[in-house]
Amino acid sequence: MYKLETRDLRKEYPGTLALADVSIGFSGGEVHALIGKNGAGKSTLVKMLAGSVQPTSGQIFVDGSETKLSSPTAAFQRGIATVYQELSLVPSLTVAENILLGRLPQRGPFIDWRAANARAEAILTDLQIDLDVRERAGNLGVAQQQVVEIAKAMSADPSVLILDEPTSALARHETDRLFALVRRLSARGVAIIYISHRLQELHQIADRITVLRDGRHIDTRAMAETSAADIVHMMFGEVVQRPRPQDAQVGTQPALRVKNLERKHAFRDINFTLYAGEVLGIAGMLGAGRTELLKSLFGAEPFDGGQVEVAGQIIAAPTPMRMKEHGMAFTPENRKEEALVQGHSIRANMCMAGMGRIARGFYTTRALEQEHVDAQVERLQIKVADTEHAVSSLSGGNQQKVVVANWLNNRPRIVLFDEPTRGIDVQAKQQIFQVMWDLSRDGIASIFVSTELEELHEVCHRILIMQNGRIVDEVRPEQIAPDELYVRCMESEES
Repeated sequence: MYKLETRDLRKEYPGTLALADVSIGFSGGEVHALIGKNGAGKSTLVKMLAGSVQPTSGQIFVDGSETKLSSPTAAFQRGIATVYQELSLVPSLTVAENILLGRLPQRGPFIDWRAANARAEAILTDLQIDLDVRERAGNLGVAQQQVVEIAKAMSADPSVLILDEPTSALARHETDRLFALVRRLSARGVAIIYISHRLQELHQIADRITVLRDGRHIDTRAMAETSAADIVHMMFGEVVQRPRPQDAQVGTQPALRVKNLERKHAFRDINFTLYAGEVLGIAGMLGAGRTELLKSLFGAEPFDGGQVEVAGQIIAAPTPMRMKEHGMAFTPENRKEEALVQGHSIRANMCMAGMGRIARGFYTTRALEQEHVDAQVERLQIKVADTEHAVSSLSGGNQQKVVVANWLNNRPRIVLFDEPTRGIDVQAKQQIFQVMWDLSRDGIASIFVSTELEELHEVCHRILIMQNGRIVDEVRPEQIAPDELYVRCMESEES
């Protein structure tokens, strides 16, 4: 009998089938890896098992009994604990307070701190974790915070523990310690559901593996009988390769040169040249340093050493304002918080970056702005009834187009795209790709970061592979298949 089982679990959103009739069983005493590309359905499945999302149809069984997990509390009460990739500790509270948050022992109307610390110490000792329960969580390293999250989850003695990308920010020696803890929990009979993008980890830690693709359960196999090539094939299936437009050509003039760029704990020894009209991809897994690199190129985060040269001019101490003046644009990964003002109108959001070009002297008018807004709405096929509506009223795909339109109104020479297709539909993705190719035709260079390696393969002229803060390889799409590119990224990570 499985500790946790799904039968024909399905989740539909308007216009999207996120999970299609998935049936999987998770046994006690084993580590069960759950993998798939972004958009494969992993997060949707985990959220349903954690009680934060309700299925459209299907059944969930805990210890053989059908169960409705109507909330995270209901899931926790049924013995299902989840540790998400984004850690949820309160930095200002101690280790003990975080572990027992909401369940601190009391003596009358007051918290019994001696009992709280003793209980937290007992939990850590039981898990063979050596930490001072009086230390504030904010003073701990990422690996220590990760084990505190696990201790917090295990404090209620769950029968199922879901770990979502637990090693994405850990060094190799920290990963080894985490694996030792996971094995101890599995040996106690806990069912471990382990989500990871790092294929080389799976043979170290997993007993079984389940692969999802496009919301569907592709297969479940014993890990010992499954090769890395098998996993990649299950994740990708047969990939249809679309040709890049022949007229989107790379020029001969350098648009950007990066020499020996480094930033502590983020990236090092970064060297490359970006040419006019080139779409340059940066491939890599979570934690590779891709986003940190783009932010430093744009001046949003400082680098510690090296040199950035735009159109032959060395830029000392880049800042976003300075880089914008030199023709650089940046569409960040988190568009809602870093690229858009949700309460402002679509028009206002599309004119922020280009206001210096749009305004006449020291003033602007709605009429001056509207001409530029209308041109971008048409160019990017933004579906909008009225540009005076709040940008928050748009779909994710159309919000992303507004971000791009905002920068196009500043007439950039270089555009940095960080995960521009995350959370948008297939049609919107193709339109974003078309924008990159249109920019290429106009001689404008782009750097395109994406965890969706098929996208890089389809769109880019050249792809740099980045792992552990370093560029370790360079490939051209016509010389490598998408699944081979994925394997190359994994091989680079292991080396």
